[in-house]
Amino acid sequence: MLIVDDDVRNVFALTSALEGRGIEVLFAENGRDGIDLLKKNPQVDLVLMDVMMPNMDGYEATRAIREVPELADLPIIVVTAKVMEEDRAKSLAAGASDYITKPVDVEQLLSLMRVWLHAGAGESSGGHPVVNLG
Repeated sequence: MLIVDDDVRNVFALTSALEGRGIEVLFAENGRDGIDLLKKNPQVDLVLMDVMMPNMDGYEATRAIREVPELADLPIIVVTAKVMEEDRAKSLAAGASDYITKPVDVEQLLSLMRVWLHAGAGESSGGHPVVNLG
């Protein structure tokens, strides 16, 4: 899994929760670095994408990921502090698979991850085995 977030506190909290469940986590501090990491690590099964970041925000990064053919179907869950309905719509319009708000409820996140990882596990795009998400 790849976490793209410029707030190291969020990265640490999410990484700790996910690694405790056997999930290997990579992270990037902005959208550009996230895209570079994805290109170098095709085994990434899912992206948690913060919206507000320097250099390239989460909306721009999500749109750019969707333009790369081999990443077009990669599940991307946008993570944001904003809770307005238009922000959810904007995330989905940018190409996000789903949306979750901060502070992240880990159980809710795991539930979303189950949905998106199971959805891609049987596809011919090379879905990887689903890890035990509890």
